[in-house]
Amino acid sequence: MSVNFRIKSLPSEEFLPLMQMTDRELSLLDAKWIDVEEEPGYPCRVTLSDAKKGERVLFLPYWHHNVKSPYKAMGTILVREGAESTHFEVNQIPSMLQSRLLSVRAYNTKNIMVNHSVTEGTQLSEEIQKQLGQTDASYLQLHFAGPGCFCCTVERA
Repeated sequence: MSVNFRIKSLPSEEFLPLMQMTDRELSLLDAKWIDVEEEPGYPCRVTLSDAKKGERVLFLPYWHHNVKSPYKAMGTILVREGAESTHFEVNQIPSMLQSRLLSVRAYNTKNIMVNHSVTEGTQLSEEIQKQLGQTDASYLQLHFAGPGCFCCTVERA
């Protein structure tokens, strides 16, 4: 049985107030601007694309799994300066994800992890199908397997 899914990036509106802050204000939130020095390597969680050399990205802590559960989690993310939310089609895999090793974490409706795996981005669609094909998997979170940083959420479409 095939399961339709949609990859969800973070909403740009959530970061607009931060984009207007001074370096001092950002430092009080443990956030800072970083100049992009190489490509790829600075994956934006709003566009789900790599920032280009010469751009700036906001480097900050983020509650990526802010739920009532022992699996509540915060980690670092990057957001491109001026990033606009990207909306993906049903079953579309952003190219940024296809070239990375990813950790796939499946959660049930009570926000408890029910399965996990590590997969090459080229096999991500098949792994999403496998994980969401489980009756108790409600949604997935993708992380970059090496550094362990949150990437995006996958929901049933």
